[in-house]
Amino acid sequence: MAGPLQLIATAPMGLEAVVARELKDLGYEDTVVENGRVHFTGDLIDICRCNLWLRTSDRVLIKMGEFTAVTFDELFEGTKALPWQDFIPANGEFPVEGRSHKSQLSSVPACQGIVKKAIVDKLQQAYHTEWFEETGPRYVIEVILLNDKALLTLDTTGPALHKRGYRKHATEAPLKETMAAAMILLSRWNQNPARPFYDPCCGSGTLPIEAAMIAWNIAPGLRRTFNSERWPVVPEELWQQARDEAIDAVRDDVPLHIAGSDIDPEAIEIAKAAAKSAGLANEIQFTCLPAVRVQPQGDYGVMITNPPYGERIGEEKEVRKLIAQLGRVMAGLPTWSFFALTPTKQFEHDFQRKADKRRKLFNGRIECQYLQYLGPLPPRH
Repeated sequence: MAGPLQLIATAPMGLEAVVARELKDLGYEDTVVENGRVHFTGDLIDICRCNLWLRTSDRVLIKMGEFTAVTFDELFEGTKALPWQDFIPANGEFPVEGRSHKSQLSSVPACQGIVKKAIVDKLQQAYHTEWFEETGPRYVIEVILLNDKALLTLDTTGPALHKRGYRKHATEAPLKETMAAAMILLSRWNQNPARPFYDPCCGSGTLPIEAAMIAWNIAPGLRRTFNSERWPVVPEELWQQARDEAIDAVRDDVPLHIAGSDIDPEAIEIAKAAAKSAGLANEIQFTCLPAVRVQPQGDYGVMITNPPYGERIGEEKEVRKLIAQLGRVMAGLPTWSFFALTPTKQFEHDFQRKADKRRKLFNGRIECQYLQYLGPLPPRH
């Protein structure tokens, strides 16, 4: 395999700049941001490092190639010209996924079939065999057709990066770990994690757990595995090196003041179990408590929350009441900052305060505003 790899960190809509900042903080300077993805270059070790460390990206892909394809022949020949044999061994399992938008080749199943056939042809030439059992490591290939350009990628991640491995159970509408991490990074709380952190609608505990992992510099992928760990092309010692680096980087001497509460006792039990699974049971305080009784401790704290959305009939009134309660709580915390992810249009009215900053984000398919109420910064010692 010659030269550096062209890599892609995929990003949820609206978080591309956050993913790019993460990559730059990890030392990747040559980032190029597009809708839904951030391009960068790296070596095999960077596949390991980025899968272990990226908090807000969905997955890490290898860009195999990009070319114009307005006919099936062009798609076939362009795919076959790529160096699939550099990555996929003779026993590799290689399913093909696809998407098409604003392209003449609009039938996704047909495009998937053409790409699969082209790769089989290329591997038959490389391995001098007519049949592939596909019983070995998994190599998920994706063909994306956009404006008649075909982008072919190889997924190094497997299950998406929000699946950290610490959450065995979840509440009904859990916040993805990647979105929770993005909310925390956008709040800038991570620049001074000694400040108190509180989530008054913590559900299954995702925001407090992600905050603790950020504060202690725990790589989010340390407790899980990735498809490319089984790839012969990525030596086992590279994964071990990347994991050793991540373990050495943990800063568990940072004192934490992180807490969360929720009115649902079952959610609190799920949150406690997740914190225990993440190795943070003694570092986060979870309490079953209605929002009206929330009394965070300390000064210059940060409250970050994803309150209920009230999507069912009859729930809107309860959600508006909760927002008003949160507004009253924050009125009694003059040194605190407050951040909320919400689709509720009248949030600021019910909260009785205009947000200092707003940012459009998508929680799954739901368009939300990330409302930011900025309190004073703690005094410098």
